[in-house]
Amino acid sequence: MTTVEIEEFAEILIQHARDPAVCASDMLFKSRGPTGKRWRASALGGSPEAFAKAIVPDIVDRVMFYLLHAIDDGLLKLSFTASNGKTVDLATETDGLAGWYMGSEGWRASYAKERFVDDFADLK
Repeated sequence: MTTVEIEEFAEILIQHARDPAVCASDMLFKSRGPTGKRWRASALGGSPEAFAKAIVPDIVDRVMFYLLHAIDDGLLKLSFTASNGKTVDLATETDGLAGWYMGSEGWRASYAKERFVDDFADLK
């Protein structure tokens, strides 16, 4: 049985993480930027598997970005309890989770075991 609070969480999650990631991905495909160019080249020049391999990590990263952005904006009020037992409020303990995740030297670069592409790595 879902509660009003769980439904509110679901609505915020969908409207502020999932849906913006879908819209951003749609816009990226049409964009003239490096990601859009890379996606279109992959769509035109390879197999469906190669195209999926090119876009899946980017789309996952967009979802993660918007989820963290919703936390940063205080729309999703979440806390985390670390292995040492300390609990932190994610929105107030950082200066921007979304940026820490997507940055060229951010969490993806530090912790990801699966592929990702940083189309802006050369803009340091």
